Amino acid sequence: MKFFYFPGCKVHQFMPQYDRSVQTVLSRLGVELIHCDANCCGYPVRHRSLMASVYSAARILALASRGQTAILTPCKCCYGNLKHARYWLAKNERMRRQVNGLLGEEGLVLDLSLPVRHLLSVLKEEVGIDAIKENLARPLLGLKVAAHYGCHALRPSGVVAFDNPLAPTIFEELVSVLGATPVDWPLRLECCGNPLWEKNNSLSLKLMQNKVDSALGSGADILCTACTYCQIQFDPVRFETVPDAITTRTLPSVLYSQLLGLALGFNRSEMGLDQNAIRWDF
Repeated sequence: MKFFYFPGCKVHQFMPQYDRSVQTVLSRLGVELIHCDANCCGYPVRHRSLMASVYSAARILALASRGQTAILTPCKCCYGNLKHARYWLAKNERMRRQVNGLLGEEGLVLDLSLPVRHLLSVLKEEVGIDAIKENLARPLLGLKVAAHYGCHALRPSGVVAFDNPLAPTIFEELVSVLGATPVDWPLRLECCGNPLWEKNNSLSLKLMQNKVDSALGSGADILCTACTYCQIQFDPVRFETVPDAITTRTLPSVLYSQLLGLALGFNRSEMGLDQNAIRWDF
């Protein structure tokens, strides 16, 4: 099982533990990752220049097509933008010609038939629930988890095709197979507020705190994310800006790959849990 690995821009600088834990658990589960220097997916400029955003994503698609390998990304914002680019390139012939012309200058060729996959989809559909269960060394029994989906994997559903946008189940299934208990919480599908960070900080923090309060009120022990941007919002941003972020009242936020790694038998250091801003012991 082989994928072109695209971690995204922010992960190496802001969330290296996500990159390391993803690579470690996938290797244990028999997934081979092909590494390649790549540019930004284009998400940060999508609302400034659709063409620049699409071209940035198309270049990643073209790099993957050299090996005829599907793309795997652990970032839902990158996943969403790559899927948006494939959608617009398939629909807009003029844009497709322009992008192909630019790619041709580098000897690259666009192939829209290659799938774009998020980490959670690969784990559920390619690796499989049974294979994960067979590899468990330390089930996370008794742990109550609030799974945070993130916006860009769910909406617009006709473009991203990740799961049912109104009643998704993939994240809860992947939490349950680890022996943990997913909680049902009212704001599980709402935005974390990160897209507004450094644009409207007070609103960004309000959206985040509403989600934290919702998860706490539903009995969760931790939040669980599967997106670089979302984890940045719930962990370092919250730690630096919310006065009670390190008190017992506030939920730690843990990446799904870190949870999976613990259940597979890796230790805290191997999963980079000591690099999370808000400490969590289990």
